Amino acid sequence: MKALTRARWVYWTFIALMVGLTGLFVTLGVWQAQRLAEKEALIANVAARMSQPPAPIPPVAEWVGFDAEVYDYRPVTITGQFLHKQAVLVFTSLPSGSGAASGPGYWVMTPFALTAGGAVFVNRGFVPQQMASQYADDVTGPQGVQSLTGIGRRSEATGGFTPSPDIANRIEWVRDVTRLQAFADPALGPYLPITVDLPAGPPGALPQGGGTVVEFPNNHLGYAITWFGFALITPALLLFWALRQRRQQPVP
Repeated sequence: MKALTRARWVYWTFIALMVGLTGLFVTLGVWQAQRLAEKEALIANVAARMSQPPAPIPPVAEWVGFDAEVYDYRPVTITGQFLHKQAVLVFTSLPSGSGAASGPGYWVMTPFALTAGGAVFVNRGFVPQQMASQYADDVTGPQGVQSLTGIGRRSEATGGFTPSPDIANRIEWVRDVTRLQAFADPALGPYLPITVDLPAGPPGALPQGGGTVVEFPNNHLGYAITWFGFALITPALLLFWALRQRRQQPVP
């Protein structure tokens, strides 16, 4: 009797487990389908923003409550001048094929004093790691008043493993406006809470502009198919097992 009772418990516990797994797989499949819709909407939104005509940055008096999300991936125009002596090198690593230069290196983030007041950090582009010292104070960089068109980007988020800024060597690890301000003259402020990526220049020119990432990994369809596939296979396996168990030893 005890053996029969134990067999019943194992039998129904296994069925409950498989039913629970089926429900979990369905939930994960639905979640990935939702993430797919969100990612496709993001890609479409970024493409639409990138195709907009360049918009001028609002005057400094309107920066209170400035919504960085509105200008993320949006072409913008700015007028002012570079302050090359206050440039910050932000570590990155470009995959091969991103341009003539790739591998470990730095984004050259240079304060740009706006003619209308305030300042914005401009990402002039990528330089290889071994050449970085030449651009920490680029005496050959553009001088005087410039009118530029670039792509607005909101600040990058920091994480628990993001290193502290290296103030002495003017090296950062994220393009975060709040952190970048620590390297620059506070008298230039306020600083616009976005950065501006410059477009690509002539082939082989450094810093290598045009590094705005507009491609987003989108594997959610494959993940959704996988989870829904498990959700179909699990009850089929359960049915096969249950029928086999009943043939071998009926469980009331």
